Amino acid sequence: MVRSRSQLAQDVPFGAPHIDDVVPSAALPQGEVELVGEHLGPEGFQAPSVFVGTHAAHVTMSRRGRLAFRVPEDATTGLIEVRSAAGVSNAVPFRVARELSSGLHPVTSPAVSRSGMIYATISGPRGKQTPVSVVRISPDGRGTPFVTGVLNATGLAFSPDGDLYVTSRAEGNVYRVDGAGEPSLYAEGMGIATGAAFDAEGNLFVGDRSGTIFKIDPQRRIFVYATLEPSVSAYHLVVGGDGTLFVTGPTLGSNEAIWAIDPHGEARAWYRGLGRPQGLALSREGDIYVTACLRGRRGLVRVSPSGEASLVLSGIGLVGVTFSPLGTTILATNEAVLDVDLGVEGISLF
Repeated sequence: MVRSRSQLAQDVPFGAPHIDDVVPSAALPQGEVELVGEHLGPEGFQAPSVFVGTHAAHVTMSRRGRLAFRVPEDATTGLIEVRSAAGVSNAVPFRVARELSSGLHPVTSPAVSRSGMIYATISGPRGKQTPVSVVRISPDGRGTPFVTGVLNATGLAFSPDGDLYVTSRAEGNVYRVDGAGEPSLYAEGMGIATGAAFDAEGNLFVGDRSGTIFKIDPQRRIFVYATLEPSVSAYHLVVGGDGTLFVTGPTLGSNEAIWAIDPHGEARAWYRGLGRPQGLALSREGDIYVTACLRGRRGLVRVSPSGEASLVLSGIGLVGVTFSPLGTTILATNEAVLDVDLGVEGISLF
């Protein structure tokens, strides 16, 4: 009978390490990643070492078939290999998110214009005005102040006309921002206004984290669209191609949901099983990407339309995600904006 390589490896006490899989295949610096393969454990009293490119990683667990490590702070996209006394493993590709801009304070997803310019907030503590409200970041990482004077800028969204809108969670207002970065009041009375998203018809949805989803039509008429449980931090919104509004709003629970609200305002739990889900984005294939904790591991989670969830990027501190028309995935932590090429194309509503 022909035996598999893994069965033969059990007969050999030592051998050169071999990597079969990397889970997940992308990470932020300091993200935790697991390798699956053979001969990945210690040999005698000597533990294996892991390199991401030329950078040595901190190994947190090492067994014969599995090895876990933390991505080095200075690592970049490249190849992973394992080195032990018995030899060097095969090299496998691995993607590390690149920091574009730091010193920020996003509390939900960034927004990206049709030209690929990225917009992120410096939100600040509640009730405290920051010198700059919204920063504009070029795809090569050059950041410039764009909007000032919006107290606790929170949610960002582009309209079908290409205008940027920003919510103020302290004032409960929504502002429209012109091309020069000047804000003007668009709507008020939105409670603790957090997430924002437009549909293809120009309706703006705003999440009041105390439990209400508002709909503002193109004539600025305001409706209560749906009600959910209050969130301890913020509502995060994205609209699907059929007009379904998807919402996350973390509470104190550990089995949180992505909510789907149909065009009639009826809400249902679309997927449940996440820890502290926050920013989310939709791919062209219909998958939802959400920054959350899945089975104890924090990062970017992909949930398919059939309800299958997997971690696609490891990293702590993530609060938001969006897809750039330039083909990259834009991520936000609570202090920086990063990009990474995950090979995912985002949905385009307008």
